Amino acid sequence: MDMNKAFYLPKEDSAPKWHIIDAKGKILGRLATQIADLLSGKGKTDFAPHTDNGDYVVIINSKKVVLSGNKMDQKIYTRVSGWIGGKKELLAKTVHEKDPTQLVHFAVKGMLPKNKLAAKMLTRLRVYAGEEHPHSHHA
Repeated sequence: MDMNKAFYLPKEDSAPKWHIIDAKGKILGRLATQIADLLSGKGKTDFAPHTDNGDYVVIINSKKVVLSGNKMDQKIYTRVSGWIGGKKELLAKTVHEKDPTQLVHFAVKGMLPKNKLAAKMLTRLRVYAGEEHPHSHHA
């Protein structure tokens, strides 16, 4: 490879793999960093930050993920609509009870780069609350 030229990975040369990760008993933050690295392709030898060379990640048992300390009762997820009084705050416990997959999704989204590639990377993330998932033929 000529080191004086920029590296661009052709789309047909990327060969994404499928990873199935069991979130049962794992700490959310540490799990999210592992997932973000797989989605961005950081562990691959042909990694470049401007290319989309990540793998597919399937998370099972997201309802059994663990938050360290008292974060389940203290962590607040905030969203603002832009309207007067449009600020919504939800505790992590409330989010987890409503949809257990959202905690993992929010954590991974926060650890991906803040650019246009992040949306593409998130399309390769599949999160399931239980052990059943339709992707067993890929792995």
